Amino acid sequence: MSILSLIIKREYIARVRNKSFLIMTFLSPLILVGMILLISYLTQLNSEDKRTIVVVDESGQFETVFFNTDKTSYVHLSDQGLDAGKEVAKDDVYYGLIHISKNPETATNPVTFYGNETPSYDFIGDIEKRIEKRITDQNLVAQGINLTALETAKSTIDINIENFSGESSSKMSNWVKAGFGGAAGYLLMMFIIIYGNMVMRSVIEEKTNRIIEVIISSVKPFQLMLGKILGTTLAGITQFAIWVLVGGVLLVVLTAVFGVDPSAATSVNPAASQAQEIAQDPNMMIELLQEIQKLPLLQLVGGFFIYFIGGYFLYSSIYAAIGAAVDNETDTQQFMLPIIMPLMLAIYVGFFAVIDNPHGTVATVFSIIPLTSPIVMLMRIPFEVPLWQIILSITLLIATFIFTVWFGSKIYRVGILMYGKKPTYKDLIKWLKY
Repeated sequence: MSILSLIIKREYIARVRNKSFLIMTFLSPLILVGMILLISYLTQLNSEDKRTIVVVDESGQFETVFFNTDKTSYVHLSDQGLDAGKEVAKDDVYYGLIHISKNPETATNPVTFYGNETPSYDFIGDIEKRIEKRITDQNLVAQGINLTALETAKSTIDINIENFSGESSSKMSNWVKAGFGGAAGYLLMMFIIIYGNMVMRSVIEEKTNRIIEVIISSVKPFQLMLGKILGTTLAGITQFAIWVLVGGVLLVVLTAVFGVDPSAATSVNPAASQAQEIAQDPNMMIELLQEIQKLPLLQLVGGFFIYFIGGYFLYSSIYAAIGAAVDNETDTQQFMLPIIMPLMLAIYVGFFAVIDNPHGTVATVFSIIPLTSPIVMLMRIPFEVPLWQIILSITLLIATFIFTVWFGSKIYRVGILMYGKKPTYKDLIKWLKY
């Protein structure tokens, strides 16, 4: 068995046998699923609360605007006046009071909400829309416009999207592609941060325990560094696979046992609400499935694995070099900027430039630069990227990874035996010349 495979095996076994690794492997899915179910339960509990609101409409124009719903009921006390309405609304039974002045068209503050707590943005927005619509309708009638004829005259247009080869798509296509790309890019970033730190801590531990002095006498720094990266990667993939399996089973079982709807946890998110709307509409659901089938799935899966592994290897080599340069984890903070900044920049470019214009100059350039390409290109692939750009991006990524491992091993070779001194960037440059 080669030296590299021995290092990989040793690093993998050392990781998976670690007590903290084993505990977090099985405890993390339980905590995550528990949080999802707790948030879902609290969201459902909150949505079941029914608000009762007092309405005092001195103008007499908006009585019919405030009608009862499943979540809100209105008590009309316009005939009793504002002061009497306030006295009634102060009771804890009521959520608050809506007061509409006698002449809302000319008043400085035509509508006022009184309550013991600040109402939500959605609640105030709903009230404003109801009153605005009534006033708009009254203004139209005053100008002699027939509201029924106006509603009948309204028309909606659904633009058909089709490329020059005759293949059609829909407006939902971009949302599907952005969803797949965004999830892949964000997952890669989290994987790099979590398991890159694991590589760095592994190097620091061996350096602190002086085990490295024995190992380095018979193993080349390049082999040791590469073995650590590969071994930790395998341990990370093992842990991640267990999280997905155990988390999925727990979510299904606990959801059935406690009768909690996990989708309620995202009901406050507009995108999640739209997803629920799609799920309830058979036509939109069929359209969604059709758009998913049109995705370049083979290219997506292949690109995901290549960029996932390449990006992780690239950043892990930087993490390993940092771990070799310092004596403890506290000293690593000064060197974190070169790692965090490209990752944050890639996420920013991905969620803004790629989604807005996936084939634009900014998106194209950052999907080729090795430090940002793993995330940005993953988010671009669903939008059918030209093959030459993918090949160029992968080639540069692999070349940069090899160079970074070689570059990092030079720091690793000197820094792994340095103790008692907090290194600076100037010291790292000197180590590269040895």
